[in-house]
Amino acid sequence: MLTPFQLVPQPLRRRVLDSARVPGDLAAVTTIAGNEQAPGPAGMTRENVAAIWSAVEHLYATGMHPAISFALRRRGRVILNRAIGHARGNGPGDESEKPVPMTPDTPVCLFSASKALAAMPVHLLSERKELSLLDPVSHYLPEFGRNGKRDITIYQLLCHKAGVPTIPVDGVDVGELLLDRKEIYRLICATAPDRPGRHHAYHALTAGFVVAALIEKVAGRNFRRFFLEQIGKPLGLDSLDFGARGTVLKRVARNYVAGFRLHAAQDQYLKRAIGTGLRHAVELSNDPRYYSAVIPAGNAVATAEDCSRFFQCLLDGGTLERTRVFAPLTVRRAVAEVGKPEIDRSLLVPLRYSAGMMLGDSPFGLYGPETPRAFGHLGFANIMVWADPMRDISVALLTTGKLVVGPHLAALWRLLAAVSRHCKPLTERQQESRLRAVGMC
Repeated sequence: MLTPFQLVPQPLRRRVLDSARVPGDLAAVTTIAGNEQAPGPAGMTRENVAAIWSAVEHLYATGMHPAISFALRRRGRVILNRAIGHARGNGPGDESEKPVPMTPDTPVCLFSASKALAAMPVHLLSERKELSLLDPVSHYLPEFGRNGKRDITIYQLLCHKAGVPTIPVDGVDVGELLLDRKEIYRLICATAPDRPGRHHAYHALTAGFVVAALIEKVAGRNFRRFFLEQIGKPLGLDSLDFGARGTVLKRVARNYVAGFRLHAAQDQYLKRAIGTGLRHAVELSNDPRYYSAVIPAGNAVATAEDCSRFFQCLLDGGTLERTRVFAPLTVRRAVAEVGKPEIDRSLLVPLRYSAGMMLGDSPFGLYGPETPRAFGHLGFANIMVWADPMRDISVALLTTGKLVVGPHLAALWRLLAAVSRHCKPLTERQQESRLRAVGMC
């Protein structure tokens, strides 16, 4: 069922907001991967699957996302692995370019969802006793301890309590600064913290550079190489990388400014969180230089299928298809709540964190209704990757429209609610049995 705004003719809609052209035949712009499996053995029906995909189509029909890629695993089985729309050529401002279909194999920039991936190498080093999460960061990186940061722990860094959510860069282009990792790390080290350990303040980009420096110091290998060798390749995450190079760069989906044209209000909010405005952030995210860099908190690329594989590994206690990458206790530590929901000082919304993840909640949470045990991460703007042990699912929603305000929120919530409703929770006994089976209790 369409929202009232969607009933407005597209030419009129496009006068007040940036949106993609939505074709009348959605099947014509839909690609289904060949690895989808029958839902019955996963405890679902074809009607369940159809309802969830219908909700994805409804989100696409808002015009806010020129492309959507969606993957859902239930009980380890690939139930949905589909894409809809165009990777490029049908977004606001580039309608004259020949459209390129979005497919399940098209890599997408994960933006802040990268943080969930980047945190796990730290937990892996902790598992191997090469560092302790309770150690001060400065024990390994003495330069980080300057100006009152000596006692900030690795744990605080991972759960957004380090007190350095942004860095003072008056007169400096934050976008350009992101491409100079050495300089931004120097500025982070020189920054005085704001009451570390006292409150949550989302570290949109800063913590990732410190995490990379920490891993490189302890492991003796660069961050990207360590991640790929120790996590990406063992799990068969062929599309997953930090940045994009060679032929992959040519295939990465383009990002687009979307939503209502309320640029002043949106830019004020985004500058507080990420240090730059909407249009500049999107332009930078399509710049080849952005993908030649390694930005641990912001420029991982992957397909929805590989994101779901990664979270399936965590759901299964650190093992995927008989390949163990993390110990079950490591996963438990990575997804354990660090405190009750509180208003995040950067994003200005209530959030629950673990040491590297954003957590769900009840009765309503980031990942839909009744998701208190779900863990994952959001990415700019409607990218969502998560796992829910209550439902035995791992999910990835990758989108290319970048917006703060738009007529899509009802459709997004409808999708999340559809996943929660049609992937019914396991019974308490089933949940306990599954946790025992994967060594998580």
